Amino acid sequence: MRITRVLGGALLALGLAAGPAAADSSPSASPSGESAAPTSAGTSFRTAAEVEQGQTATASASTGDYLYWSFAADSGQRPTVKTEVKLPAAHRAQTWQIDVYDGLRRRQACQYGAQTRTAAQDAARVELACVLRTVRAWSEPWANDPLPGTYYVRLTVVGLSAADLGQPVSAGLQVTSKDIGGAAAVDGSLAKPLVPGIAVTSTAEDDDSSPTAVLSSIEPDDGWASGWWSDRWVWTGIGAVLAALAGIGGYTMTRGAGRPRQVPPGA
Repeated sequence: MRITRVLGGALLALGLAAGPAAADSSPSASPSGESAAPTSAGTSFRTAAEVEQGQTATASASTGDYLYWSFAADSGQRPTVKTEVKLPAAHRAQTWQIDVYDGLRRRQACQYGAQTRTAAQDAARVELACVLRTVRAWSEPWANDPLPGTYYVRLTVVGLSAADLGQPVSAGLQVTSKDIGGAAAVDGSLAKPLVPGIAVTSTAEDDDSSPTAVLSSIEPDDGWASGWWSDRWVWTGIGAVLAALAGIGGYTMTRGAGRPRQVPPGA
């Protein structure tokens, strides 16, 4: 009986000791499914830091470096790119510029915003902004319209004196979008969004032996072409109802009071 109690106590002690160790070794789930904003930027298109819309990305660099970020934009969205560069305490006048490229690396023009701005001597910061045109679901091959897919942002200084080259700077980037709705709807859509690595994925669907790695992992929250529903459907339905009411009203007004009353002969 004493031996049984001793063995039971030993087994209980081993279980208590192993319990916390097993709990510590289990992976802890992230409280939020959202990825953290990047704290560094890429130096080329291939190494661009991926940023989700609404996040504020930051990066530390030296004056004269090229900083690259990438984000996803779907059809019907009008992206707005804003950057802020914190300059060193002492410097000469500097001219900074942001450029936005689509998935085909075509430079996209800004509708409005300070895309290029010159910071005065010893200025603390400089702010830039670029409001793109509305992303279209489909476009002609010869057109330069923005299409759904990955967009790249390049931040650099274009006017710099040799004395300021290499000084430390810090930059922040934020991308937001406005949903334009049915006003930007077109009759057509792309087979695939302009995302790096989409050709590799398409080949993998046909051939299981092909690689399945995708270079870009960012996409809209609801998936690509999530904006298929727009107020265009609502206005189309309202127009159909109004047309039906107009037809009924016109018929009521033109049909008269019914068949004319017959007058007996000789009356």
